[in-house]
Amino acid sequence: MTFDEEWAGLRDAAAARRSAMQINSVPAEGGGNGGGAADLVVNRDDLGAIGNDAYDIRVRLSKEGDHARPSTFDAAIALTNGNFASGSALLKVHDRWNTHMKTLLDSCAHISNHLDYTKSVHSKDEAKIEGELAPISKLTEYMK
Repeated sequence: MTFDEEWAGLRDAAAARRSAMQINSVPAEGGGNGGGAADLVVNRDDLGAIGNDAYDIRVRLSKEGDHARPSTFDAAIALTNGNFASGSALLKVHDRWNTHMKTLLDSCAHISNHLDYTKSVHSKDEAKIEGELAPISKLTEYMK
């Protein structure tokens, strides 16, 4: 099989999957999540574990991801001062590493902070909803 034939087959298969996919709707033949049951369940413990993992990765990466930076910078300066063309290239590697490292650290912090915020807001929402529903459940008892 040639590359073009294989590529055409993969494109056709992807198109078939795309046409079968439904977003923001339930299939007409009664698919879905089984009669109204919750289809997305996230426990606060799950969110906390993910948030803690993101925080741990950030702390560890901030310590261990920076070991080579000072040596790389010193080597780049030494090569540049010695009129080696590789000095400027190594300095670019150093700068690019710092940029990507900062982006990754910021992303881990964002995940951790967002999940902490989500847990907090969810707890407040749950307390508010439970407080509002208590009178309704009392009425339901009387109507039985």
